[in-house]
Amino acid sequence: MKCRYCGSMESKVIDSRPNEDSTAIRRRRECVNCGRRFTTFERIEENPIMVVKRDGRRELFEREKIATGIRKACEKRPISADVQNQMVDRIVREVNNSLDSEVSTSDLGEMVMKQLKSVDEVAYVRFASVYKEFKDTQTFMEELQRLLDENAGA
Repeated sequence: MKCRYCGSMESKVIDSRPNEDSTAIRRRRECVNCGRRFTTFERIEENPIMVVKRDGRRELFEREKIATGIRKACEKRPISADVQNQMVDRIVREVNNSLDSEVSTSDLGEMVMKQLKSVDEVAYVRFASVYKEFKDTQTFMEELQRLLDENAGA
C-alpha cells in the first residue's frame, strides 16, 4: 500500500478490524520508510447495478435515493431514523443479492412499499400515492380499501 505521506510502497499493518456494519475492514498501517501511520479500508468490489427507468433510461443504483424516498414517506411519523435505515439496508441487500445487473424502478418501488407497509401504513400510503401516481381521490380510496381488506383478512 502506497504511503500517503512519502509515497513509499512499503508499509506494515499494525491493526485490522471490521467497520461497524462489517462491510469493510479498517487497517491501521505504518510506513516502513517514514514511520507515519495512516488508515486504509478494504471492501468487497461490487458490480454496479443499473436502474431501468420507466422511459427506458438507465442510471446507477444509488442507496441515497431509496433513503430519500423513505425519509419523505416517514416525515412527521413516529418512525426512528434507525428503523428507516434498517429498511434501506434491507432493500439494498435485496438488490445486491439478486445477482442481477439491472433492476427496474417498479421493482424498487414494490420493495420500498413492502418495507413501509410492514412499519407504518400512513407512510406506505404516502409513498404509494406518489409511486403509483394516483390521478384522483377514487384511485386513492381504492388503495386504502385494499389496505383495509388486507388488514381485515390478516
